[in-house]
Amino acid sequence: MKKKSIAEKKISRRSILTWGGALAAAAFGGIMLDRFTLGEAPHKIRAYFGAAAEVPEEELVAAFQKETGITVEYTMGGSGTLLSAIEMAKVGDLYAPGSHDYMQKAINDGIMVCSSIKILAYLVPAMIVQKGNPKNITSLSDLAKPGLKVGIGNPDSVCVGLYAYEILTKAGLWDSVKPNLVTYASSCSNTAALVVTKSVDAIIGWHVFYNWTPDKVDTVYIKPEQIPKIAYVPIGITKYAEDSSSAQKLIDYLLSAEGKAVFSKYGYFSTLEEAKKLAPYATAEPLTCGS
Repeated sequence: MKKKSIAEKKISRRSILTWGGALAAAAFGGIMLDRFTLGEAPHKIRAYFGAAAEVPEEELVAAFQKETGITVEYTMGGSGTLLSAIEMAKVGDLYAPGSHDYMQKAINDGIMVCSSIKILAYLVPAMIVQKGNPKNITSLSDLAKPGLKVGIGNPDSVCVGLYAYEILTKAGLWDSVKPNLVTYASSCSNTAALVVTKSVDAIIGWHVFYNWTPDKVDTVYIKPEQIPKIAYVPIGITKYAEDSSSAQKLIDYLLSAEGKAVFSKYGYFSTLEEAKKLAPYATAEPLTCGS
C-alpha cells in the first residue's frame, strides 16, 4: 500500500487502528524472521551430482521440489571436479559421484557422513557407437582400427573415463587405442554427447547412455571377461551440510519406489544381481568407512 505524506495523514481512530495493525504485522514479521533464522523457513539444499545419472536425477529432483517445496540447487559434472569444488569451498549438502571411486576418496578425505551413504543404481561399461554402427565396431580391439575416432572421459576427473582406461589397460589395448583417442570429455554427459554429435565414432561409456538418446546411438557390449568392475552411484550427506534433514528427504525420495521406477526407465540397474547379467565376472568394490 502506498504511504501517505505527513500532510495527508489524519489523526483519527481509524488511522490509529491502521497503525496498530501495521505494528502487529511488523511484530509478526519479526517472529517469522526469527523462525527463518532458526531454520523453520522454506528449505534449500545444495547437491553435487556426477553426470553418470544426470538424466534420471534431473527428472526426480524436479518432481521432489514440486512435491515437497524444498529447493534443490544442484551442479552436474565430473565427479572429481565436483569433489574438488566441495573440498575447496567447504559447501554442499549432498554428494553423489558417478561411481564408488570418488565417494571413497570423499570418505578418506573426511568430508562425508558415512552412515548416510546409500546406493542409487548400478552401471556397466559398454561401447556406444553412432546409430546403425556405420564403422562396424564389434569388439574392444576394433577401437584400434586406423582412422577411427574414439572418445572417453578424462580418467583424472571422470568416473567413466577411469573405467575406460582400466578396461583398455586390462585388455592390453591402451597403447594401440590411444592414437585414436581424439578427446577426453569433462563429464559423463559430455562423453555421451560425443557420439550424439558425431564428434567421434565410438566411446567407452555406461550402458545407460543408449537410453538417454536411443534414436541417435547404439550399444556394443564389451565381452564380460573384459569388464573388471561394476560401478554404482552412491549418494551421501557431507559434513558441510546446512540442512541435513532436507538432504535426507531427497535421498529417501531417490530411493523410493517412484525413484527406482525412473532409474529403471532409463536402464539403470537397481541391484548388483541385475548388473551381473552383463558382467558376471566383475566385482563391485564396497565402500570402507573405517571405524
